[in-house]
Amino acid sequence: MEPVSRALMILLLTAALAACDRQSPPAGQANASMSGEVMASGNATKGDGEFSYRLDRSKAGTPAPTFAFQNPDGGEATLQDFAGRPLLVNLWATWCTPCVAEMPTLDRIAETYGPKGLAVLTISQDTQGEKAVKPFFAKHALPHLKGWADPDNHFGFDYATGLLPTTVLYDAQGKEMVRVIGAMDWEGPEAKALIDAAMAS
Repeated sequence: MEPVSRALMILLLTAALAACDRQSPPAGQANASMSGEVMASGNATKGDGEFSYRLDRSKAGTPAPTFAFQNPDGGEATLQDFAGRPLLVNLWATWCTPCVAEMPTLDRIAETYGPKGLAVLTISQDTQGEKAVKPFFAKHALPHLKGWADPDNHFGFDYATGLLPTTVLYDAQGKEMVRVIGAMDWEGPEAKALIDAAMAS
């Protein structure tokens, strides 16, 4: 590919993800917290903050992607490393306020459902990778979550929701069940029903 064509391709891909630009927190945050699309389906209030999201089942049955991402030790992992277990994949960023707001509920879900077999992966979309993730986890008490990272944004491009947070639930066979686009109270009744369905798979 010629250098000009390659640069144009990168520019177009960057523009396509402008709604969740990993380097522009104010613009990405505005979209993550104010988009009417996210507010369309569900609202739940927890403490001072409001979680707003919509459910998308249009990709149900799609196999989990196979590309590699960074494990908490800096090595590589794939979703296939968790074969045979239901899987919750949460895309987030350190600068995304709704993402950070739902993290404690995800931590408690990992505490409750992890021993029963659910793998909860919070995969950062920060382009700085573990340089952003490690300080975040050092600062916040999230003992049941780990700092996975996807600095090349493979998941963001693959899921193509344009918003953070985005969470995808997979059944034990590695097939997508539902996407939660936006922030959800993972201890609420709707979330519990989604997780229970994954656990029964």
